[in-house]
Parts: sequence; structure tokens; C-alpha cells
Amino acid sequence: MEHPDLSDGLAAAAVAVLNAPEPEDKVALSIATAAAWRAGGLDLGPTDSRPAPPRHPARPERPILMAPRHMPRRRAAGSLQSRIALLHAVTHIELNAIDLAWDIIARFTAEDLPRAFYDDWVGVAAEEAAHFSLLSRRLAALGAAYGDLPAHGGLWEAAENTADDLAARLAVVPLVLEARGLDVTPAMIGRLRRAGDEDSAAALEIIYAEEIGHVAIGVRWFNHVCKRRGDDPQATFQRLVRERYAGALKPPFNSDARDQAGLPPGFYEPLAIVS
Repeated sequence: MEHPDLSDGLAAAAVAVLNAPEPEDKVALSIATAAAWRAGGLDLGPTDSRPAPPRHPARPERPILMAPRHMPRRRAAGSLQSRIALLHAVTHIELNAIDLAWDIIARFTAEDLPRAFYDDWVGVAAEEAAHFSLLSRRLAALGAAYGDLPAHGGLWEAAENTADDLAARLAVVPLVLEARGLDVTPAMIGRLRRAGDEDSAAALEIIYAEEIGHVAIGVRWFNHVCKRRGDDPQATFQRLVRERYAGALKPPFNSDARDQAGLPPGFYEPLAIVS
């Protein structure tokens, strides 16, 4: 792996992560860049020479990416293969989460955001890299590896649909997609624990706790952007989700975790599917 010259700035380093096809390189670059930023040895980079992020991040040859409707259904049983399939799917989500964190850093530098914004998202990127590594180790312990199974090919659509507007990106990615992770992860942990896979359950518990913090960061900066624009956060969130999110908000919601993240029911309950 060729490391970027970090003297080019944080935005250039973020683009380097996005352009790195191999997951191990994304993880290593994320960790190195986060360490340099936290140590104060890195700035955002010259305004006139910040590279544009790619429309799509680079990806490895494997896994094969498939449309959601073509993905094989995961069985609910606690067999080894079902546990591998569950962990593989979450590992793929975490790889996309690495890129989403760096993309929000690189794509919206014209917004004149405070350093605290970059502090937060660099931290998210480093944690997502750690999550990917943690899950990769669990797959290896079970005799598998990331890339062994097909993966959902539509996860980057949310980034494409919100590439032109920071408020939309924050509404859809942390406040919808990551908040959805808070809803479904406790059940995954329960499945793994019932199957006797305590190590995998413990890994997801670490990720779950940190994802609450990621949603909280999304809430904080969504409210910041809305305040700066003079927009009502709740009404703006609902409008942007209706306009920019192709899916639907599916109850039941994990209101306890969402409350911990500062995401009130008044934001998302009016958008819920009523069966």
C-alpha cells in the first residue's frame, strides 16, 4: 500500500481511503489518518487543491455485489453457516461505513464547518475501521473471510442520493441507516448468544454501543446545519427522508437507544410504516 502524503491535508487523506480498493488498506489508512489528525499534525488541506471524492469508493474483487432482491435469504437458525452469513453481512456494512465517514469529510469541505465536525467524523471513521477489523477476526475464527459470500450492492445509494446536500446526508445516513442498526442489532446479539457464540455476540455489543455515539454525532451536526440555515430540524428531517430515502422506516424502533443518541420519536415515528 502506498501511503498518501498527509501533508496534503485531511481531505486528501479521506479521498485516499475512498480510492483504496482493499479493505486492509482502508483500515490502515483510516487509523494512520485519525492518529495524525488527533495529534495535530494534519489540517484540512489547501482550499484550492483538495481532491474531489469519487462517486463510488473503490472495492475489492470479492465479495460479489448483488442487488438486494437477488441476495440469498439468511436462515434464522444458529448454525455455523447462518452465523457466518450474519457476520459477513455486518462486516460489509462496516466497510461501507468506513467510506461513508470519510466521504462526509471530503465532500462537504465548502460548508465552512468547525474543526469539531472533523474531530467527530474522523473518530467515527476510526471506529468503523476498528469494527471491520473486529468482525474480520471473528469470521476468521469461524473459518471464513470477508469476500466469501455475496454482499448487498445497494448500500452506497444513500451516499449518491445525498451527495449534494450535507443536511440530507446527515438525515439519511446516521439518522436513518445507522439508527436502523440500533433497532436490529440487539436481536442479532440474542441470536448469536442463543447459538452459544459469545465471542461474536460480544463483538456486536461493542459495535452497538459505539453506533449509539455515531447516531448522536449525526443528530448533533444535523441540528447544527439546520440552525445555521434557519430550518426546523424535525420538519426538515421528515422532508429530506421523504425526498432522499428510497426505503421506508420500519418499526419496531429501539426507542431507548435512539433516545440515548438524542433522536426523539417525533422525528421518525411520523415516517413509520403502518401495517
